[in-house]
Amino acid sequence: MVYIFLAEGFEEMEAVIPFDMLKRAGIDVKTVGIGGKNIPGTHGLCINADLSDDEMDFSDMEAILLPGGLPGAENLKNSETVNNAVKYALHNDRVIAAICAAPGVVLSGTGALLNKKYTCYPGFEVSEGEYTAKPVESDGKLITANGPMSALDFSNAIISVLK
Repeated sequence: MVYIFLAEGFEEMEAVIPFDMLKRAGIDVKTVGIGGKNIPGTHGLCINADLSDDEMDFSDMEAILLPGGLPGAENLKNSETVNNAVKYALHNDRVIAAICAAPGVVLSGTGALLNKKYTCYPGFEVSEGEYTAKPVESDGKLITANGPMSALDFSNAIISVLK
């Protein structure tokens, strides 16, 4: 199961395009709303998530996907559930996929970027790992992308690792 975490202010393209692409590839996907199930995106699209964060169970997790957007990425970083999911993914060799601001905002300080190549939206670089400035970067089980314009290629990179 791939869990796509949605927090208020998420970038819609960075959640919807991967959701659609992964489903078309036959991969099980569920959206997880932080703080409830009805989550508004940065441009006003509201998504009714499959689960709320208090219903989260990591036992079937193959991957987590963290969309960017502001204040979405900050809201993800402030979520205990998201932080626990990142830790679980790291300690259990699961895929961590983050796009736009999420690599620098959400993953900074978690250990997910250490000794890894990554990319993100310009201006959200951190000193952990090796920032490459590529549209999409895959380094083992870490997949990152620089923003909504790369959502399709980001999705394909996730599919390649999971299939």
